[in-house]
Amino acid sequence: MTLIADILLIAGALGSAIYCIVLSRRLKKFNDLEHGVGAAVALMSTQVDDMTKTLSKAQNAAISSTSSLLELTTRAEKSAQHLELLVASLHDLPKASEPELRPKDDEKVVEYEDLQFLRHSQKPKEETTA
Repeated sequence: MTLIADILLIAGALGSAIYCIVLSRRLKKFNDLEHGVGAAVALMSTQVDDMTKTLSKAQNAAISSTSSLLELTTRAEKSAQHLELLVASLHDLPKASEPELRPKDDEKVVEYEDLQFLRHSQKPKEETTA
């Protein structure tokens, strides 16, 4: 009986050894820096570094844009105040006399009652005088 127990114990030890060898090989392939997850982790690490640099550049650009926008806004507000002063000063000026729109005696007055508006495909109507 002890012989059978020893054989089963040796078989279990060999099985677990083979299982450990298989797991070891899989783990090596998994952590391989060229093809496995190790490569993916290394690639992601470099991408994170690149994204961090890009983010810092974008933040610097946003800060400089904000400062230039503030400058432009203050200039626009000053210009608006100046324009308001100019418009207010225009209200203080006396009104100029309006020119007459009537024709002078030597100008010819054109009557537009006989004009017809036509489309390109229409022909003018002939007026019959009775």
